Amino acid sequence: MVQPHYLAGLDLRGRRVVVVGGGGVAQRRLPNLIAAGADVHVIAVDPTPAVESEVAVTVHRRAYADGDLAGAWYAMACTDDPDVNAAVVAEAERTRVFCVRADDGKLGTAVTPASGTYRDLQFGVLAGGDYRRSGAVRTAISDALADGTSLQVGDGPRHAAGVALVGGGPGDSDLITVRGRKLLAEADVVVADRLAPIGLLDELGPQVEVIDAAKVPYGRAMRQEQINEILIDRAKAGKFVVRLKGGDPYVYGRGFEELQACADAGVPVTVVPGISSPIAGPELAGIPVTHRGVTHEVTIVSGHVGPDHPDSLTNWPALAQMRGTIVIMMAVKRIDEFATALLDGGRAGDTPVAFIENASRADQRLLRTDLAHAGQTAREEKLIAPAIAVVGPVAGFTDADRVLEF
Repeated sequence: MVQPHYLAGLDLRGRRVVVVGGGGVAQRRLPNLIAAGADVHVIAVDPTPAVESEVAVTVHRRAYADGDLAGAWYAMACTDDPDVNAAVVAEAERTRVFCVRADDGKLGTAVTPASGTYRDLQFGVLAGGDYRRSGAVRTAISDALADGTSLQVGDGPRHAAGVALVGGGPGDSDLITVRGRKLLAEADVVVADRLAPIGLLDELGPQVEVIDAAKVPYGRAMRQEQINEILIDRAKAGKFVVRLKGGDPYVYGRGFEELQACADAGVPVTVVPGISSPIAGPELAGIPVTHRGVTHEVTIVSGHVGPDHPDSLTNWPALAQMRGTIVIMMAVKRIDEFATALLDGGRAGDTPVAFIENASRADQRLLRTDLAHAGQTAREEKLIAPAIAVVGPVAGFTDADRVLEF
């Protein structure tokens, strides 16, 4: 008989939580700890780019040392070294800190359930270490709560080997499509972008290999060729691989490049569209990218290279002459250049501009300015990526404009 655990909900707001290890396991645990308001400290020799770039945690780039749990209320041993994990648990027991041991849950003093949320309801499932079963039950509960049907639980057959390119939406875990979430629950391997809804990674069992394919702006990044190789290699090894991306796979997501690479290698691919960030981000901030009588076109532009860069494919003078909405992605570093190009092309300096930072996340921020002051505002307000720039009359819409007459 499996020893039952005592289920409890922890209030971690403002309380120190220590995560030892900065790999895929730690990466999938962080979003829920952050959402709980914990003061999270990660101790890792070589954290993944996604872990290292997470602004809501404190990362200590070094090896674990006895005493690191001082002052902690909760701890997680998430390294790939059993001896280190054992040492973390031993310190936790001495200091009476509950500790999850990721490589062998039975040897820790706490276990992480397969958890889910529905409106203001939270629930967790434990199945004595059978993570596939607890995950299947959690998914069944979520589905039943969402559609009001009766609860039906079953492990079901494994998904056939191949690759699914899944658009995760702008960031909030609730904005992934139903099909995308279903395929994610069936994955053997998940290759995740930094802007994907990484909160969903915490729902995966430890048997799922999570690979960080983060592309940190102007920082650490996995080469696209390496990502392609991983997708192909894991699929040819008989695995079902989910390539989890932010937004939509084909909108500045290099999804079609990955599909081509897999097709050339004879690997079957499924594409699951996602809610696209350049449309959803402004919408979540109260800005429609089109509006009757105001704009008849919306242009989505990459800000990856500046207007004068030889690799730029955008006709900025022509864009400036258009009257509709311009949405610039990846615009933070070069917003001065883009604003100058539009002004030089004829756009008025008082054209409204809106910046949406971290769209759909709890720390979403909306900044308003005009084209003449766009760069100044971005600097003064310390705008950070990921952020979307919206240029055009709709960027000036406020709550008072919800009913407009023309």
